Amino acid sequence: MMHSAINPFYSARIEPRRETPAPGRYAKLPLAPVNGSPVPHLTSLYHFDAAGEYGDRGYPGNCGGNLIRDLLRFFRPTTVLDPMTGSGTCRDVCRELGIQCWSSDLHQDVDACSPSAFPRGTFDFCWLHPPYWRQKLYTDDSRDLSRTPTLEAFLERYRQLIANCAESLAAGGRLAILMGDYCDRGAGFVPLVYHTKRLAFDAGLRQCCTDIIRFGHGASSSRKVYRSAFIPGLHDVCTVFEKQPG
Repeated sequence: MMHSAINPFYSARIEPRRETPAPGRYAKLPLAPVNGSPVPHLTSLYHFDAAGEYGDRGYPGNCGGNLIRDLLRFFRPTTVLDPMTGSGTCRDVCRELGIQCWSSDLHQDVDACSPSAFPRGTFDFCWLHPPYWRQKLYTDDSRDLSRTPTLEAFLERYRQLIANCAESLAAGGRLAILMGDYCDRGAGFVPLVYHTKRLAFDAGLRQCCTDIIRFGHGASSSRKVYRSAFIPGLHDVCTVFEKQPG
């Protein structure tokens, strides 16, 4: 074997270069195949750094309305359930598109985890953006999903929420859930996207399209500095489920 001092290629192999991405460098997204979609930019990778004029961006955990708008334009429902309206983002999108929307929230004393929260077998589409457990606290109400003391308690309430939404759909209706994983100080890594799918399947729903990976532009965590070392999550996942006929 040749000594690394006289073989620079050998030396390069055992000491790989370490590169730091330059500030402002952009990722190049794959080209999407041309198809008959009414929303051709709606793909499995959702990049939209402008929030849109929907809801209140100052509201904790607010999701920009562009993804909701694109989903409604793709699936074309006539009635929408918005059981955790927050600052009213989904409601605002529906108003713009002329779609009938049932909008309610815990702030209005409507508990979406209660079986009597909204009508059954009625809606073509449901938009759900629940708390990512206790990653962000929303209210002091003990019924708030972000206030559940353990992961087991959260999942039990979450199971009831998804079941309620599934029951609210007419046959063939869709339920879109935006959820993210995160690292919890007490519970470790919490795979909430996995639990979302598991609970939706248990409720009799089936996934009807690809996962939509939404880039986390504007997240409050991106403006923080942490002392610990971890791999940051820069996205959440929108999964769309369908209620099967019969």
